[in-house]
Amino acid sequence: MKDGQNRLIDYMRISITDRCNLRCIYCMPEEGIACMSHDEILSFEEIYRVVKSAGNLGVRKIKLTGGEPLVRKNIVQLIEMLRKDAKMEQVTLTTNGILLSKMAKDLKQAGLTSVNISLDTLKREQFAKVTRRDQLDDVLEGMKTCIEVGIPVKINCVPVKEINGDHLLEIAELAKKYPVSVRFIEMMPIGYGKQYEPIPNDKILEQLEEKYGKAVLSNKVYGNGPAVYYEFEGFKKGIGFISAVSHEFCENCNRIRLTSDGRLKLCLHHKDGTDLRELLRDGISEEDLTEVLRNAILRKPVSHQFYEKTIDEEETRAMVQIGG
Repeated sequence: MKDGQNRLIDYMRISITDRCNLRCIYCMPEEGIACMSHDEILSFEEIYRVVKSAGNLGVRKIKLTGGEPLVRKNIVQLIEMLRKDAKMEQVTLTTNGILLSKMAKDLKQAGLTSVNISLDTLKREQFAKVTRRDQLDDVLEGMKTCIEVGIPVKINCVPVKEINGDHLLEIAELAKKYPVSVRFIEMMPIGYGKQYEPIPNDKILEQLEEKYGKAVLSNKVYGNGPAVYYEFEGFKKGIGFISAVSHEFCENCNRIRLTSDGRLKLCLHHKDGTDLRELLRDGISEEDLTEVLRNAILRKPVSHQFYEKTIDEEETRAMVQIGG
């Protein structure tokens, strides 16, 4: 369906857990956060019901996020439910990659259509410093295993001066060495990320062109989101840029979000949302749930307001709590 701004909404990002096996410095403190109890997060059956009703309104693409979604027990079963029973055209996954090498084959068999791996540095010491875990080798092995079993891979990199500002081109070269696309995603000024200095994507593109020659705007379809892709000679896949801050793309936003505790979020930056968990546990019918979603989508905000001095109901939770 279309929202109140005549934008087609066909994509839902679903956080299935607020737990994570890393402790990234721009996401949470070293000791972690107080996680929700098992009863507070939506069950697979409840997630399925929301997706089924969203499908009635034209949602066809699902992205599973966290926290780290692969730490949720039986995630393979959920993917099967969404692909085969809810008949979603695409079910994709954003992950830190730590558990991918062990799970890739089962994820492929369950119907996972692609995977995004969050990776901000290829330097082992820096990776351990940023994530507070020395597991870079596990991430790279997970990437290679996905390639082997036939799951398309995108690498998501958040360019931050203090973290990877001096070696972003090394990450871009993954798209030259492997059949994976690399996407640079501007840091959102939310939660712990506010304290770091983001690097605008325009500057990264300049660096890439200085080393690899003129970029060619790609006409290939690499995914469902707002990334703009460029092709470089000698690269196996494109380099994408998601510039939510420096080049706002809210007029083309096609997504809604579901938090792990069942809150429907219409915009990442806005705290406002609809509590679906209570409705689900009160026994709401599929028809009525569909109408709740319809009415909520019609109220989707026009845009984020990251640099407004004041905003009513600004999101204050960490990204790990609301879904990346």
